[in-house]
Amino acid sequence: MTEETIFSKIIRREVPADIVYQDDEVTAFRDINPQAPVHILVVPNRRIVMASTVEDDDRDVLGRLFLVARQVAEQEGLGKGYRLIVNSGEHAHMEVPHLHVHLLGGEPLGPLLCR
Repeated sequence: MTEETIFSKIIRREVPADIVYQDDEVTAFRDINPQAPVHILVVPNRRIVMASTVEDDDRDVLGRLFLVARQVAEQEGLGKGYRLIVNSGEHAHMEVPHLHVHLLGGEPLGPLLCR
């Protein structure tokens, strides 16, 4: 899938974003509408539409997403805990069709995150 998304433009630094981490496979940046004191999106640089379109070839980059999420959580001082959320599809309220992990923390989040 090669369709452009706003995340593709952020990865290429064509639109402004507060990027907190970037390597050849993954980019992490602050959400523009944070739902917690720390709300960072961790995205693969190569577009994967959503969890339901993941294929065997995506295995390495999916592992990288979680390793980077852990590293960014440490960098952000989230030692007391954090939440990782992956939405997939319309009913999950997925707004950008580019797989991403929401990293949320910085306060007690409660049993569910509904804001």
